[in-house]
Amino acid sequence: MIKELIISMRPKQWYKNLIIFICIIFSQNLLNLSMWSGTISAFIIFCMLSGSDYIINDIIDSKRDRIHPKKCKRPIARGNLNKNFAFAFALILIALSLSWSYSINTQFFIASLTFFILHIVYSFILKHIILADVITISIHFVIRAIAGCLAIGALISPWLIICTFLMALFLALGKRRHELVLLGQDAKKHREPLEEYSTSMLDQMITTTTSALIISYTLYTFLADNIYMMVTVPLAVYGLFRYMLLIHTKNFGGETEMIFKDKGMLTCLALWLALVLLILYSKSITI
Repeated sequence: MIKELIISMRPKQWYKNLIIFICIIFSQNLLNLSMWSGTISAFIIFCMLSGSDYIINDIIDSKRDRIHPKKCKRPIARGNLNKNFAFAFALILIALSLSWSYSINTQFFIASLTFFILHIVYSFILKHIILADVITISIHFVIRAIAGCLAIGALISPWLIICTFLMALFLALGKRRHELVLLGQDAKKHREPLEEYSTSMLDQMITTTTSALIISYTLYTFLADNIYMMVTVPLAVYGLFRYMLLIHTKNFGGETEMIFKDKGMLTCLALWLALVLLILYSKSITI
């Protein structure tokens, strides 16, 4: 039963909460050990909230998941995990995580509560509305990024908000395209908005979002205090184009974590992060 609960919490998806660490990196507090406890606590809290949200979502979508070639293997969809037991566990997890978030500070608690409520509204209503579904997913990522700042009391940059939103929207649109191609005529049975989406429409949206994201990130680097951040732009562009290539040639998108299995993406991400850290912290490191 414990194993089935852990599977239902989808720990493989918790990497999405790593965006909480973006704030401590770009606020140049990475070497400030006193702020690490707040950031790590925020990460664990959002993993707990995400896990409980996934359980509730699986309970709601159990019938739809049974017709999906991959989601049909989830414990609740297969009938291996009792819905009532799973729901009770999710409620306990929510209570613990929100109590912990309140102990950090009130603003972080509000962000955590907003994240949870929005996810519930998404599960019941918004995910059934075309465009509102992908926009809500993007807002979830923005809340994660903001929560990372609130947990350590750092300034919330507008560039962090817009770039996070566009990046999440880019990934969400890629996921919808993947679902549309994978499910074919059964797409509507799994998710109603898929009937109104089309691959050509999603391709146009992905192109528009990619352009907006490149412009936004480029403007951030040009206006940043450290002008050398501009050096990271080519790597960011390569990463986006590489992901688009994988969506079209290898049908990536359904599971975003697949990018960690692509050598090109891994190399790009590693180089981008190393370059960002070198540029932001070169003056802070004494030899």
